[in-house]
Amino acid sequence: MLEVNGVNSFYGKAQVLNDLNFDVARSTVVALLGRNGAGKTTTMKSIMQLVRPRRGKIIYQGQDITGWPSHKVARNGLGYVPEERRIFTQLTVLENLEVGRQPPRDGCTTWTEDMVFDLFPNLAERCHNRGKALSGGEQQMLTIARTLMGNPAFILLDEPSEGIAPVIVEQMARVILQLKDEGLTVLLSEQNLHFAQAVADAVVIIEHGTQKFAGSLASLQSQPEIRDQYLSV
Repeated sequence: MLEVNGVNSFYGKAQVLNDLNFDVARSTVVALLGRNGAGKTTTMKSIMQLVRPRRGKIIYQGQDITGWPSHKVARNGLGYVPEERRIFTQLTVLENLEVGRQPPRDGCTTWTEDMVFDLFPNLAERCHNRGKALSGGEQQMLTIARTLMGNPAFILLDEPSEGIAPVIVEQMARVILQLKDEGLTVLLSEQNLHFAQAVADAVVIIEHGTQKFAGSLASLQSQPEIRDQYLSV
């Protein structure tokens, strides 16, 4: 469903990504793993064209989207949940969801408020609260819920377990598996290997912007030396 082909991305003159090559199959969960600063967020932003790759291509559902405006990428079914959350703190939960609403998309689930509240009961209880009154975990839920209101076929989650309570991390893992069951494809970036193991079908490991491993979760588990070299603190 998504192909990252020889992608090189820069911030100014500083190269951050070096010839990344990996695929994401339809209706799977792929975890992009690496230590802090490895280049995971830049990979996400390169896919969304928030950072334009200088070399290489991003192929989405057979179409080269490299160089597209980011809003056009989103309208073609790619949803992005940034690490910074970026909810509208002065708007209520319901108003935030309305901001994210897009028309139905062929072949994709058409999400409603009731559907996202089934996923996130905490938000249903606080639907009239402003974003600034929510906990960090609830804000993360709201960011995902708002993205779902855009009816994506593919969703990118940047550090979904970062900075939230363990009980919310467990809930987030269940949500990701439910999204997969709904037919969505998920690429998530993570430092938390335990969380990734709970949800991922396949893994890509990057270190200093260079790909070090790509394969199934079972393949990674059979090679503990790779895990210890690139993921241990």
